[in-house]
Amino acid sequence: MTEEQLSSNHPPLPPTTEEDRFSWLRLLRSRKVGPATFRRLMHEHGSAQNALAALPELARAAGIEGYEICPPGVIEAELKAAKAAKARLLCLGAADYPMALTDLNDAPPLLWAIGDVSVLQRPMISLVGARNCSSLGTRMARALAGGLGESGCVVVSGLARGVDTAAHLATLQTGTVAVMAGGVDIIYPAENKELARDIATRGLRISEQPMGVTPQARHFPRRNRIISGLSQAVVVVEAAAKSGSLITARDALDQGREVLAVPGHPFDARAAGCNLLIREGATLVRCVQDVIDAMPPQLRSASEPAPDTAPAAQAITHPETLHARILERLGPSPLAEDQLIRDVDAPASVIGPALIDLELDGLIRRQPGGLLSLAV
Repeated sequence: MTEEQLSSNHPPLPPTTEEDRFSWLRLLRSRKVGPATFRRLMHEHGSAQNALAALPELARAAGIEGYEICPPGVIEAELKAAKAAKARLLCLGAADYPMALTDLNDAPPLLWAIGDVSVLQRPMISLVGARNCSSLGTRMARALAGGLGESGCVVVSGLARGVDTAAHLATLQTGTVAVMAGGVDIIYPAENKELARDIATRGLRISEQPMGVTPQARHFPRRNRIISGLSQAVVVVEAAAKSGSLITARDALDQGREVLAVPGHPFDARAAGCNLLIREGATLVRCVQDVIDAMPPQLRSASEPAPDTAPAAQAITHPETLHARILERLGPSPLAEDQLIRDVDAPASVIGPALIDLELDGLIRRQPGGLLSLAV
C-alpha cells in the first residue's frame, strides 16, 4: 500500500469548533456524499470547508449540472432537533467516537448518540436474530445476552422486534447499545418506545442518519454494518436463509470479526440461516460460555459480574394478536405448554382456548407429555 493510500485510510482530524462540526454535517448531508466520499474529500482538500467549496466544480466535472451543497438551514434544523432530543454528535477521530469503527473503510464520519457514551469504551458483542423468533429463540437470546452482560460485555443490537428486544431487555442493567436504522430520535418499531427510553437512560442509542429520519428498507443494511463493526463478534440466534441477520454476519466476516451462531431444528425456517453459517465455519453456540471461550483473553476477563435484573415481558392478551404470538413462539421442536404460557405472558385461561382454536385449525400439534409444536 502506498503512502498516499495509507494517508487516505487514516481518519480525518476531528472538528474542534462548532463551525467545524457544522461544516462536517453540511458536507456529509450534501448530495452524493457518503462515508467513503467524505473521507476522500477530507483527504484531498484538508477540511470540510474546503471540500464544500470544491463540491460544485467536482460535480460539474462528473457531469452533474446544477449541483447545490446542503443548505445551511437544513443543518441548523438538525442541530436544533438534536438539542431538543439531548443527542450528542460523535465525530470520527475524536476520543468519544467508538474505536472499533475507525478501521472500517466506510465508517460513519458522524454518529448521533443519546445516552451514556462511556459504554462505547467497553468490550462489545453483537447479538442479532429473527424478528418473529420462536420461544426457544427468545429464551436463548435472553440467556446469552444476560450472561454476556454479567461477564462485563456490552451487548449491541438493532432495537427490532424479537431477538433484538430480548437482548436489550436482558442487558439494561449491564450495558446495551441500540444501533438505529432511522434518526436516533425516531423509535421503530413503535412498540419499543418504552424500551428505547430505558436504553437512553441506562445504555446508548446511536445512528448515522440525520435527526428525524423515518427508517426505510434501504437504511437497515447500512445500519447492520455498524452493529457488526462495533463489536468483536456477532452472535446470530435465529435467522432465515435470507435475512438482515445474515447480512450482519457477512458484514462481520468482511470486517474481520468473529461470527457465532446458535443451531436450530432443520425443519424450522428461522434456523436455516444459523445452520448455514455453522456449515460455512461459524462457531457453534450452545451457551454463553461458548461465546466467551471464542473471544480474546482480555475480553474474557473484562470485568466483574453484574446482577441480571431484566424486566419481565409485557402481558399479551389481546385476542387479535394472541394467535399470532403463540405461533411465533412455537417451532418444529416441542415446547412445554407451561413454558409457552410464561413466554407469551398471558393467563392460562386465555391461552387454553386459543390453543384449542389453533389445534382445530391444524396449525399446531399436541404431543405426549404436555408438549406443543407447529404442525409440519
